[in-house]
Amino acid sequence: MKPQKLWLEWIRPIVLIAAVVFPFRSVIADWNDVPSGSMKPTIVEGDRIFVNKLAYSLRIPFTTMHVARWSLPQRGEIVICYAPDNGIRLVKRVVGMPGDVLEIRDGRLHINGMALRYTPEPEDIALRGAEAEQPHVLAREELGSRLHRVLWLTTRAHQRAFGPVQVPADHYFVMGDNRDNSRDSRSFGFIPAAAIVGRATTVVASFDPERAYLPRVDRFLIDLQ
Repeated sequence: MKPQKLWLEWIRPIVLIAAVVFPFRSVIADWNDVPSGSMKPTIVEGDRIFVNKLAYSLRIPFTTMHVARWSLPQRGEIVICYAPDNGIRLVKRVVGMPGDVLEIRDGRLHINGMALRYTPEPEDIALRGAEAEQPHVLAREELGSRLHRVLWLTTRAHQRAFGPVQVPADHYFVMGDNRDNSRDSRSFGFIPAAAIVGRATTVVASFDPERAYLPRVDRFLIDLQ
């Protein structure tokens, strides 16, 4: 094939598609494949979640530099962020806002001196894998106006006591819903606002890594709480 024909029929279309798709995914909307269980029982391994990258701001493509900001992450929202110590992209829940004083006592969160309310939850069929086989407790946590489920692994007890710490200005404290199997702000500290790149809103699709990635149709198009 002649170079000119190769360019016109193959390379140029691919370049044009890439020039549209990659900036779109960087700035406007993206998906995130979830490889770990740190957000169980809300999000499980194999979920593919939709990320609204215009939820808080407009950024320069492929950077964390903001052109304009119109909103801020709110307590209880699930966000996509970069860990400040190693730059790994994470899915976590916003627990602490700028200025909040946080403390964990016996695994339970206290914000600004007030203990959060927890309601026991029945066994969840979405809780699969190693966690389901270990002794565990499921509960519904009232985080501000948001209700969501959390999980404790009773034989692991990861950092059941923490703080108190105060969240600095323009920073956030994030945690996984799988409280005893999550690397989060208890380990790497506060997340700068610039490192939060979008809000996770929906499980678009889910594929079970323990069953040759067969689709979990019951988890398609689930709104994240």
